Amino acid sequence: MSGRHDKNQRRAIRKLRIRRRVRGSAGRPRLSVFRSASHIYAQIIDDGPGTTLVAASSRDSIQPEGAGKIAVSAAVGKLLAERAKGKGLARVCFDRGGYLYHGRVKALADGARAGGLEF
Repeated sequence: MSGRHDKNQRRAIRKLRIRRRVRGSAGRPRLSVFRSASHIYAQIIDDGPGTTLVAASSRDSIQPEGAGKIAVSAAVGKLLAERAKGKGLARVCFDRGGYLYHGRVKALADGARAGGLEF
């Protein structure tokens, strides 16, 4: 590579660096986050067979406690934790997907912790 990368390439490099260390298992699956300009998506993945166990997104019908994308992200985290509890999942490892742990990603993580997930 030339040493010059655009924003998406830099995020992909960070994502690969994170994925070298974060690995989901049956006992402790991986909570993966994807953030687009208008929505946020989260899923809990067992990396052994490569299956998605639980998923939630801002496109689901959710009622946030406030206005704005951060409130929606927190509501998505709570919804994901609620669905995970229904499947008997309590512990996960967090994969921020190359995004900074700030803003909407942090709100989703805090919402998932408030919902009962442990990481």
